[in-house]
Amino acid sequence: MADPITLDDIYALFRTSQAEADRRFAEADRRAAESKAESDRSMAELKRLVDNTTRAVDGLTTRWGKFVENLVEPSVVRLFRERGIEVQETARRVKSQRPGAEMEIDILAINGDAAVAVEVKSRLSRQDVEYFLERLERFKQSFPHYANYRIYGAVAGIEIDEGVDRFAYQRGLFVIKQTGDTVTIANNSTFQPTAW
Repeated sequence: MADPITLDDIYALFRTSQAEADRRFAEADRRAAESKAESDRSMAELKRLVDNTTRAVDGLTTRWGKFVENLVEPSVVRLFRERGIEVQETARRVKSQRPGAEMEIDILAINGDAAVAVEVKSRLSRQDVEYFLERLERFKQSFPHYANYRIYGAVAGIEIDEGVDRFAYQRGLFVIKQTGDTVTIANNSTFQPTAW
C-alpha cells in the first residue's frame, strides 16, 4: 500500500508547481521584452527608411517641378502675346503671406491691365485644376495690388490626365501642353478665357 499523501506533500507539490509557473512566467516576460526590443528596433529602422524615402521623393518632385517650370516660363510671354494678351514680364513663385489669404502662384505673366496666373504640374489632374480654380477666386484678396487687373488662369502639365484638359478649358482656363521640346496653348483659336 502506498504512503498516504500528506498536507505537507500537497504544499510541496504546490510550491514546486508555483516555482515552475513563476519560472515560465519569467521566461515569457523575458521573451516578450526581447520581442518588444526587436520590434522597437524594426520600427525605428522602418521610420528611418520612410523618412529617407520621403526626403528623396520630395527632392525629386521639387527638381521635376522646377524642370517643368523652366520649360514653361520662357514660352509664356510668346504664348500669351499670340493670344492677344500682351504680357511683358513674368515672375516665378509669386507668394502672398497675407493672413487668411496665403497663396503661391507658380508663374505670373503681367502687362498693364491683365495678368495670367499659371499653375504648373508635371502631372496635371482634375483635382489640381479644381484647387487652382478655388485659388483664382481668392487671387485679388491675396494680391490686392492687382485688384483692377483682368486675371486669367492657365494650367500647364507635361502629363495631363485624360479629360482634364477639356475640364480646364470648359472652366475658362488656358491649357499649356508639351509638344516636342517646347510648349503650346492647346485651346483652339476661338477660346474665350474667363477673367477673374
